[in-house]
Amino acid sequence: MHMKPLNERDAQFFRPLWLRVLVTAGLAVWFGLEAFFSHDQLWMTVTGLSFVYAVWAFFIRFPKGPPTGTEPPKQP
Repeated sequence: MHMKPLNERDAQFFRPLWLRVLVTAGLAVWFGLEAFFSHDQLWMTVTGLSFVYAVWAFFIRFPKGPPTGTEPPKQP
C-alpha cells in the first residue's frame, strides 16, 4: 500500500527546504523549552510527537521529484 505523505497543496507549500527546516527546528526548540523549563508532560508529549511527525513527513516521506501537474506546456 502506497501512502501519500501530504496532499498536493501542502506539498507545494512546504516545497522550499528552508521552510521545512524552520518548522522542524521550531518544534525542536519548543520541545526543548517544555522539557527543560516547564516539565509539563502533556506539552512535552504533544511537541515531541509533532517533531517526530515533522521529521517523518518533511524529510523521510516528502516527495523527492518535481511536483506533479506542473509540467511546462508543450510548444507546438
